[in-house]
Amino acid sequence: MGEIQSTDGGSSDRETTVSQLRDVVQQFVDERNWRSFHNPKNLAMSLAIETAELMEHFQWLSLEQSDELLDDPQRMAAVGEELADCLSYVLALANTMQIDLSTTLRRKMVLNRKKYPVDPA
Repeated sequence: MGEIQSTDGGSSDRETTVSQLRDVVQQFVDERNWRSFHNPKNLAMSLAIETAELMEHFQWLSLEQSDELLDDPQRMAAVGEELADCLSYVLALANTMQIDLSTTLRRKMVLNRKKYPVDPA
């Protein structure tokens, strides 16, 4: 439970459940006795900060330049790390607030389909 796989042949998105990812984050938090800091306000603020750090990788780039990131392994790794930080805070917030992400996302996509119907053109 909560075991972090190595980056060379470890579990991928296809093999890892949301629950397993939540366990990885919770184990990390518990090992450091950070539960007292993991309240909804702090986690939401931390998520916003990490999102800003992700955005920094794209600041001042043209659309073409941002697409060119895909061909730069170092920059892609840096973007991936920031995205992982964002995801870890999303999972920590879901853990703290006991929100089932799969159910919530499916419900939200139903609402989004109504709000943004497919353009028949």
